[in-house]
Amino acid sequence: MKLLPYLLVGALFGIVLTKGEMISWFRMQEMFRFQAFHMFGIVGSAVAVAAASLWLIRKSQVQSIEGEPIVVPPKTLGNGSRYLFGGTVFGLGWGLSGVCPGPIFALLGNGVAVAVVILASALIGARLYAAVRDKLPH
Repeated sequence: MKLLPYLLVGALFGIVLTKGEMISWFRMQEMFRFQAFHMFGIVGSAVAVAAASLWLIRKSQVQSIEGEPIVVPPKTLGNGSRYLFGGTVFGLGWGLSGVCPGPIFALLGNGVAVAVVILASALIGARLYAAVRDKLPH
């Protein structure tokens, strides 16, 4: 019962992704070909909401559901190679599959069976990163 709110928010998120056409391979291709603003508008809105949310969390000292303070550590950019490499790998996966991580579950919920392959690939990639993380520049 404690996890029910998370399930409901996840289901609502899946509905929003579906209705906003964010699970559409065609919309992703439009974005990567710079043919439409639709996805750029959504991504830009998400960045703005995330920035405002992080600012509010830092300023209002919000607590977690267990009552612990939520602390967002400052980012250390270093030389930026980790962002270049990680962004390239992420972007290649996104461009080849037409799906970023969030919509994978929405696709599964919509009955798109091939999303199982995309989910498995994402999990393998995450596992591979965990295996070589200590050897990568951070």
